[in-house]
Amino acid sequence: MKRFVFAICLALAACPDPVDKAAKKRIFSSEDPPQAVAAAQQKLPPEDVASNPAIARRVLGMSAAEATERIGAHSYTASVNWEWSAGKKTVGLKETRELQAGPGGMSGDFLARLTNTTNAGDVGSGLEVLRLGGNVYARTTYGKDGAGQFRERKRDRGIAERMRDEAYGAVRDFDQLFRGRLLLTAKGTQTIEGRLCWKYDVSLGPPLSGDAKTLPALAAPRGGADDTTLRRRAFFDLREPKTLTGEVFVDSEKSVVLKATMSGRMSVASDGGDAELRLSLTSALTNLGKTPELKAPQDFLPDEDKPQGIAATLLRFGIERGDGGTPGTAPAGGPAEPEDE
Repeated sequence: MKRFVFAICLALAACPDPVDKAAKKRIFSSEDPPQAVAAAQQKLPPEDVASNPAIARRVLGMSAAEATERIGAHSYTASVNWEWSAGKKTVGLKETRELQAGPGGMSGDFLARLTNTTNAGDVGSGLEVLRLGGNVYARTTYGKDGAGQFRERKRDRGIAERMRDEAYGAVRDFDQLFRGRLLLTAKGTQTIEGRLCWKYDVSLGPPLSGDAKTLPALAAPRGGADDTTLRRRAFFDLREPKTLTGEVFVDSEKSVVLKATMSGRMSVASDGGDAELRLSLTSALTNLGKTPELKAPQDFLPDEDKPQGIAATLLRFGIERGDGGTPGTAPAGGPAEPEDE
């Protein structure tokens, strides 16, 4: 009897479990390519951009990594002008986005830079990120003294990828601001940067049926959202596109946007009076196939945590002791200040 039971157990063990077999196949199969690499292998017929909204969204919203995988090394520049008007008050801002992309796509070297200035020419804020040989460096580009010193970012936490995608995403952001209502009309072909491109006229299309999505309620702080947050929410919830014109040129072989010029206007209704936002965008890819000459900074700050202790923090920001001494040292006639643990 024992032998019979043992034989049954061996027979059951020999029967392969379909679930276990499928799991082993997934575990030991070759690794899937990164998303940007897989997306770059997808065919996006540029001649269908005007008639197929799904392809239009893919082309207009293409990531920087995918675009580099498709077209290789290049330089990208974009300028976005913002002008808000409410009553008699008008505020302007100019935003500049730059990307110098080397070959390699997903893992390639690049320099990404974002800066903005007011309509009066005052320097606003900015950030510059360099990835070279797998090493990442970042620095701010605001202030009267110009750009600050690079700091190495060994614990990158994705800042390089986010920065590259934000610098490249001016057309995508423009489309999103206008609620995905960019309507493209084919207008033949034209040569840009020595490459054949499909030309599309841009106009304001009808509201999208899927524009209003049911989303969970936003988590609010105990004391309620601040005024700035409330204004931003009101803008995104109540913005209403009014006009939109421009041109977009899509590479006939790689389906990458090589050039775009657009301008539009939207309004926001409120109890305090309607506000208006006017936007204009120019973007272009140049130096196609030319690897940019990127160099690692010779002098940079190390990647480090915040200074240990209150005294070190004050010293880092140039705040001296009240008696003129160095934080952490002994004042005249007294014991040294203990370091904060």
